[in-house]
Amino acid sequence: MSGAGGPERYDPGDIPEYGEGSGDGSGDGRDGPGNPSGTPPEPAGPPRIPTPRNAAEDTSGWPGLLPLLPEPESPEESKGQENPEGQEGPEEAESPEEPNGPECPVEAEGPAEAPPLPRQTAPQRPPSHDVLRSLLGAWALTACSPDETAAVEAHLNHCTSCAEEALRLREAVGLLHAEHNLDLDPLLRSRVLAGCLGRRPARIPVPGWAAAYDAEAARLDALLRDMGEAEWRAPVRLKWYDGHRLTGRDTTVAGVIGHLMVVDGVVAASLGLPDPLGDHAPGPLSARTEAYWQAEPDAAGGTGPSTLLRELWREQGHALVRTVSFAGRGASDLSVPFGDFTLPVRDAFLDRAFECWVHAGDIAEAVDYPYELPGSAHLKAMIDLCARLLPDALAQRRRAGLAAPPRRLVEAGAPGRTLHLEVEGTGGGNWYIPLDSPAAVGTAEEAVAHIALDPETFYQLAAGHVPPQEAAVGQLGDVEAIRDVLFATASLSRL
Repeated sequence: MSGAGGPERYDPGDIPEYGEGSGDGSGDGRDGPGNPSGTPPEPAGPPRIPTPRNAAEDTSGWPGLLPLLPEPESPEESKGQENPEGQEGPEEAESPEEPNGPECPVEAEGPAEAPPLPRQTAPQRPPSHDVLRSLLGAWALTACSPDETAAVEAHLNHCTSCAEEALRLREAVGLLHAEHNLDLDPLLRSRVLAGCLGRRPARIPVPGWAAAYDAEAARLDALLRDMGEAEWRAPVRLKWYDGHRLTGRDTTVAGVIGHLMVVDGVVAASLGLPDPLGDHAPGPLSARTEAYWQAEPDAAGGTGPSTLLRELWREQGHALVRTVSFAGRGASDLSVPFGDFTLPVRDAFLDRAFECWVHAGDIAEAVDYPYELPGSAHLKAMIDLCARLLPDALAQRRRAGLAAPPRRLVEAGAPGRTLHLEVEGTGGGNWYIPLDSPAAVGTAEEAVAHIALDPETFYQLAAGHVPPQEAAVGQLGDVEAIRDVLFATASLSRL
């Protein structure tokens, strides 16, 4: 390399091939050509240091090599270095052209700006013990920020007093946030009305024997309001015990509401209200339901306007309650013919309340919705009706040859053989069922058998949803009497 300029050009022909040299093959013992002159090489002198050159001069002889440009200055520095007198700055150096060739296609760009170095900050001191202790309440309520949570939990690993306090606070928070159903309590309406009526009694109160039907119809109506159109077509299996075996009928949610409406029509006709099936409706309850399903296939199948069907059934229930409320005591002793049996109006309302509860459970099971037991007072009134109907049901089964003959007949009103029926839990109680004659009186002293069961089991048995022999009950005493009473309870069910 010469001292004034770029590297000297060389001719490849001037450099001997590898291994060529003097004829005697002498060399310097290194990889490369030997000394062509055959003379010993002169000792190497000190290294020559080239004189400094500018960037343009140093790169002028290297094809495609661009001069290094200075790094761009920040805007603040550029403003500070502006020439106040308006003098022009140095011209930009142009990229040298490639000798004996086209211009370099690479655009001249400055080197990428180096990322700024992170600012050095002083390390933060961890929060003090007092600060972390004051955050324990917020930490127990999960109201701390992520940084505060991490600091508190790290502190709890080393501080015993704070760890014990955090444990107590977390247990207290668990008591404050007990798990509960998001749905409203189905008995909320009854409690609100009871509170309002306790402060200001109704001018025309609802009779106590009609309150259970009013409450159960309201609970079922609340369930229907939450359902969509598709759920009205959900299949429902109605089950009952026909005296010999469990049987059933397939319908839809809309078909169940239609069934309740036409059976309630029997009570409505007895009170002088319009019958949904008209003046020429059939007498038996099952025939009324089948007639409605055939006459209104769209409503029974859920393809019709579900809102209209619900409103018709609900308005009929309101009319029944209003009528007996205005009628007063005179309406309670009116007879309601249900085909094979007759009930006074007061018991007919309890019967309709029980069936409304049973079929509401069928609908809730079909749409996969939880459904609670009725209120304790209403539940006890409905169980009491079933217990009072059992002596007649036993007598009917005995006449049909489905129950054992009487063991000991007594005069009407006298104590006779008795079965002690115990329903445990809320709404339960104790009932004494005469076994040999409906006219006899059941007493605890004459009890020959004892049955104990919970309200849910009694409901399943009286609704005909489980076979009598499979009902989970506690039994003690006369096995034959227990069997007859269980089968008689199941025979109370119907479509």
